[in-house]
Amino acid sequence: MNLLNKIRQLGTVDIFSEAKQKELFVGRPFYFDYEYVRLLVCDGWKHQAGGIPLGCFLLCFYDNEADGEDVREAVLLRALGPTKLPTDNSVIEAMVEYYKDNLDMKSELDTHTRYEFSFSGLECRALGTFYKDKAGNTCFGADVENFFSAHNYSCYKPTGKVLEMIVNFRDGTIIPGSKTDVRIGKVRYSSSRRFQEQETEDVPFYVSPTDFMGKRTALFGMTRTGKSNTVKKIVQATVKMNQEVPKNYAYKNDPNPAEPFTDNLVPKQRAGQLIFDINGEYANPNLQDRGTAISEIYAQEVTRFSTIDKPEFKIMKVNFYQDIKAGFDIIRFDLQDDDSQFVKNFLDVNWEIPEDMKEDRSFTTRYDRRVAAYKCCLHRAGYPASSKEQTIKFTGAKELNEKVKIDPSKGVSLDAASRWWEKVYELMGDKDPFFTNYSQKNNRDWADNDLMSLLAMLTMRRKPGDNVNCYGYKRLLRSQEKHTNLIGQPYSQEIISLLRAGKIVIVDLSQGDPKIQGLYSEKICQHIFSDAMERFIDIENPPNNFIQLYFEEAHNLFPRKEEKDLSQIYNRLAKEGAKLNLGIIYA
Repeated sequence: MNLLNKIRQLGTVDIFSEAKQKELFVGRPFYFDYEYVRLLVCDGWKHQAGGIPLGCFLLCFYDNEADGEDVREAVLLRALGPTKLPTDNSVIEAMVEYYKDNLDMKSELDTHTRYEFSFSGLECRALGTFYKDKAGNTCFGADVENFFSAHNYSCYKPTGKVLEMIVNFRDGTIIPGSKTDVRIGKVRYSSSRRFQEQETEDVPFYVSPTDFMGKRTALFGMTRTGKSNTVKKIVQATVKMNQEVPKNYAYKNDPNPAEPFTDNLVPKQRAGQLIFDINGEYANPNLQDRGTAISEIYAQEVTRFSTIDKPEFKIMKVNFYQDIKAGFDIIRFDLQDDDSQFVKNFLDVNWEIPEDMKEDRSFTTRYDRRVAAYKCCLHRAGYPASSKEQTIKFTGAKELNEKVKIDPSKGVSLDAASRWWEKVYELMGDKDPFFTNYSQKNNRDWADNDLMSLLAMLTMRRKPGDNVNCYGYKRLLRSQEKHTNLIGQPYSQEIISLLRAGKIVIVDLSQGDPKIQGLYSEKICQHIFSDAMERFIDIENPPNNFIQLYFEEAHNLFPRKEEKDLSQIYNRLAKEGAKLNLGIIYA
């Protein structure tokens, strides 16, 4: 039977008639509420239905035809475990007495006692309700809208086509198994398969990439049980789906731009995919994945980034002169364990520019001085600068320029700027009247605390007038290998651009300190989240296409359960990502 015929056949299954087979009857409920249903089952019913494994789906039908009612609904249940019956205590007493009286185990139970002993209770969770709408279509609601007295229901175990329809059911006209779907396996309730092997046919299970778009999906399993292979299958299915996206789709011509999907469950824009590769198994070819590596199969779609220089990889280093905040965050991370007070003061420097200060000339002047002093610290520490960054310009003060004989407002080299700051710091120690007069006139110091912290680092003097008494800028040497003097688009922005174009980005974090892995992962996620939020709140921006984030070995990156800081980027992605079309798949 070809796939198309199989899909059509699945679409014609009527669970309200085909599921209620006598041999599949498993019991009747004696308790019913909106969340839980408790069933009376017996050994004979369980055996003829092929067993009731843990997690098994069951269908509980309203069945009161005697009163002439036609309630076309079936509550979908999942078997959770045994539950007590009101008669359990007396049965247990009788059973214990029987064991005591028949220690030789030769005598047999009489028919009535065996019948009584065969009954037990089964607790199930109510997952939702299948029902017929006015047009006669089968629909599913993920709750129980109403329930009647428990004696009105009978419970059956779905198998074959009925079970296939349940596990693959989707609202709408699309039947699972379409060209964008992927069959990932078959229904299997337990590791033991004595009863399952008696089934006449397998029940396939399909997924669509749209099942994961903007959702949170977890893959759990022991090593070598297929987590990574499942991720690859999802990536491949998403690429296949992207190939079905309408070409040259224009949102401005769409009368309903908030609608994320077209009628055939294909997104209106290509979905970008970002893989955080902790072990390097996606970014690099290996013996295990020969011929199946994502970077090999989709070479034209994939861009790989690494924290170290490697052929055919884009470097994920930061130009500390160009991306001030990102570079300073790396330094802050590397120096977080340093208890020296001058280092702590340096790490407390604030690089944020409040919205209400962007047009404040006084603030921007002081901020530019801060940036200039920081770049001089980098220069003194041996961070190479590009030819464009060798020249620096900032506003000093006329009196200071005359005393130092350097005017930084005209543009000077990093060496000259460093000498200018060192001389100014020396003048502060000499109690130059310029600073006193400035403080009296403006009611504040010429150099704020942040600038003083930077100058202490640059001059290796904790206070103006001191002799050299600290390591100063030499503390920055440990972060030097993470700097690049190449000028261009920051790697985080380049990654976002690729994802917005529907490409695959693999970030190779396999070679590096675990703390650095977490730092790069967190920074990239933060930039993606911020970009998506800006698009979400600004109607002039194009709508967010779906971006799927894959976290391999996620326990190395995600916060621990006991951590309560909900402002962490991973928590924000989990709580707010859906509205921004950001999906998470973690293993």
